[in-house]
Amino acid sequence: MIEEAIPTPATDTLRAALSRHAIDLPEAQVEKLDHYCRLVWEWNERLNLTRHTDYEKFVSRDLVDTLEFSKVLTPGQRVLDVGTGGGVPGIVLAVLRPDLKITLAESIGKKARAVEQIVADLKLPVPMHHGRAEELLAREKFHALLVRAVAPLAKLLNWFAPSWGAFERLLVIKGPAWVEERHTAREAGALNGLQLRKLATWPLPGTSSESVLLEVKPRGL
Repeated sequence: MIEEAIPTPATDTLRAALSRHAIDLPEAQVEKLDHYCRLVWEWNERLNLTRHTDYEKFVSRDLVDTLEFSKVLTPGQRVLDVGTGGGVPGIVLAVLRPDLKITLAESIGKKARAVEQIVADLKLPVPMHHGRAEELLAREKFHALLVRAVAPLAKLLNWFAPSWGAFERLLVIKGPAWVEERHTAREAGALNGLQLRKLATWPLPGTSSESVLLEVKPRGL
């Protein structure tokens, strides 16, 4: 079988990239996601918000990862995107799942202000917390924290160890190093009293490896 050639970034479209990955979305969502891409790429010329600056990378990495988060969240849940960076997964998830109550957290001021403006331009009801997620967890509660490309597992678990009463589970996307990170976390005692489960795996584009979605929550829940 001859694989379909990927158009150059200059000639590609979001709809074409979605088709290549067999992803079917309502037209209104495609238009909103296309608008998001153009906004974040425009901001990216001034700030380092993302390394995924074409439709193929956006769909194969950002959108695919966000869809995996979406599959394990139920309607009405309150979720916090930890270290949203350029708005993934939070903004993308807000477009795909308007039934969720999504909050973004970003500790780097310039990124937080840029993403807040992107949210305003997209007219999404998504609040932005300028600061560390732990600060927000001291006064608000969430069903789940979403983490992608933020820090090693042991460091994440140490950050949020004092905040478990403010959220029910930690959902983390990791690459092939997740097994080693799990071992390091166990050796450091960061998983004491917690259960870690692999919820899903999917191919990591351009490699022979896989991405994984991990769930961490207190034992017995």
